[in-house]
Amino acid sequence: MPDVVYNLLFLFTDGVIWGILIALISLGLSLIFGIMGIINMAHGDLYMIGAVLTVVVTGWFGIFLPALIIVPIIVGVLAIPLERWVLRPFEGKPLITMVATIGLSFIIQQCVLMAFGGTPKIVPYPIHGNINLFGISYPRYRLFAAAVGLLLIGLLWFALHRTDFGIYIRATMENPEMADSIGINTNFIRAGTFGLGAGLAAAGGVLAAPINQVFFLMGTDVILLSFIVVIVGGLGSLQGALIAALILSGVEGLLSAALDPVQVKAAIMFLMALILVFRPRGLFG
Repeated sequence: MPDVVYNLLFLFTDGVIWGILIALISLGLSLIFGIMGIINMAHGDLYMIGAVLTVVVTGWFGIFLPALIIVPIIVGVLAIPLERWVLRPFEGKPLITMVATIGLSFIIQQCVLMAFGGTPKIVPYPIHGNINLFGISYPRYRLFAAAVGLLLIGLLWFALHRTDFGIYIRATMENPEMADSIGINTNFIRAGTFGLGAGLAAAGGVLAAPINQVFFLMGTDVILLSFIVVIVGGLGSLQGALIAALILSGVEGLLSAALDPVQVKAAIMFLMALILVFRPRGLFG
């Protein structure tokens, strides 16, 4: 295989794999906005906390798997009081929640900086070696991370469409007044949904910890890309977030072969603007 084709194929595959993790994070963001009208600028920091706690939990147990199970649950549970006592008074007011969560993001970053320091940390690959994929040699762990991400996305779809809790979430998202009038505890649903969205972000952080360096500002780039994905996919659209994440990340991977990181981000922003010109509400808005 020619080197140019090999590099393009590798970068595209890498972009799609990363897109699955971005989709996992973006789905949590989209879910929170769709049901509560909260523009959560601190969502990237929930992802960062997931990665930081992965370093801690992996250090405790000496293996990676417990972090994958424990950390999303911890972050999801801790996020529920955050929704109840900090964000609930502003629900349905996107601009106010944006300002409130920007402040919350700064507080979280400074707390993590004081507790864990500013030196980037590395989580070793829990699965070593490469595998031949479409003629390219690709790290086994990244494929494992993508598989787990797809599994979690599949479980989310099942929960939303095949369980009572999912029906209550969709009813609250479509018509909260009607849902409340027929006896659905919408306050409980909102709190549970916020915890679920936070847990998805943390799961993305756990899976990304062995791929990226772990430090207190690592959520900054992720939150920008996640918002682009949610906007392009359509606000509140879960399938739109998934498809947009795969498309944009795959394109980003290909563009990185010829452009520097700043130019790639500019190109992605241009692509987002172009899509919104023809589809102002996003692909599935």
